[in-house]
Amino acid sequence: MTQETPGNRLHLPTLAIAGFRGIRELSISRLGRVTLLTGDNGVGKTTVLEAVRAFAARGRHSALSSLLRDRDEYAADAEDDDAKVRALDVAALFFGRNPSNKRIAIGPVAIAHQLMIEEVALTDEQFSLIEGLIPEFPSDGAIQALVCRFEGTKQILPFFSMDDGSPASGGYSRVQAHAARVLSRDMGADKSPPEIRCRSLGPGVLSNEQMARWWAAVALTPSEDAAVNALRLVAGDGVHRAAVVGEQPHHRRGNRVIVSLRGDPAPVPLKSLGDGAVRLFGVALALANSRDGFLVIDEAENGIHHSLQERFWRMVLETAEANNVQVLATTHSRDCVEGFARAATECQHIEGALARINRRNGEMWAVEYPEKDMLVAAEQGIEVR
Repeated sequence: MTQETPGNRLHLPTLAIAGFRGIRELSISRLGRVTLLTGDNGVGKTTVLEAVRAFAARGRHSALSSLLRDRDEYAADAEDDDAKVRALDVAALFFGRNPSNKRIAIGPVAIAHQLMIEEVALTDEQFSLIEGLIPEFPSDGAIQALVCRFEGTKQILPFFSMDDGSPASGGYSRVQAHAARVLSRDMGADKSPPEIRCRSLGPGVLSNEQMARWWAAVALTPSEDAAVNALRLVAGDGVHRAAVVGEQPHHRRGNRVIVSLRGDPAPVPLKSLGDGAVRLFGVALALANSRDGFLVIDEAENGIHHSLQERFWRMVLETAEANNVQVLATTHSRDCVEGFARAATECQHIEGALARINRRNGEMWAVEYPEKDMLVAAEQGIEVR
């Protein structure tokens, strides 16, 4: 088991989630440097990753909005600054889609270090303040707010109900982000606590734009070599170098990653090497861009051949430890679980954790596998779907 040094501690050595999306309550008593979650389809593994994203952002407006947009959770359309915007369904963040008298809690098992999110109604004073300072703020709807508390700090994030007869309808907009700043400045709310860097990889491959953005942060650094080495896991030692090219380097739109191969006179597009190459390259870039923070990976096995799983996870474990990144990933693949267990057993100085998420009759719980039993359990066939 890893002995964490003061500058290399895990942000979440344990995890407790309550009242968030489809999770009424869930507790995991041990997370590792890299934690792999398995379980049936629809059990809530992806929701666990979303909860970590919200915790890392300390409940910031942008992070909560992103979580809702990722799942197309919109309440209604609304007019804002003469432009059509889609209002986000804030109630979808709460268990049962009903924020009334409920609280979201995310963080380590120790309650004092958890992020708390509640819905509250603004006072008449706060309402008047917003109405006076922000003329665009709608005065014909009920203005409500989310209050996010973390370790003694407080943020107030206002949103407004759409006039469609549904008390749960609501959303964020640029106006609401401005209103949040006004409330924080004038109503005594504390400054937002420092957030933890958190990168997220979904089941699909990264876009060229995202790869270009992350590549810009690692170019001409040792992390560039690590990304190329990750490509060699799937494409072999013939991979020489990688680069981003395009007509608009400053905006990164239209850019693409190209790879030079030894013995080939012209570089080839990264995507021509297959989804496995893109996935490995993306994970390596994400690890480099997550230094001292989190990386969450949904369906980590996607695009990676079963024969590469052990080497893939060894790369993730070693890079996460070197960059002080805490990784949480999900999988549906038994090959992925076995590969992870073998890599974690070999990398004994790096803490790996494996847990299966179960759900029955609306209740969730985690079956955790001790490090010493992880490989045996994987080889005997952990049920993964």
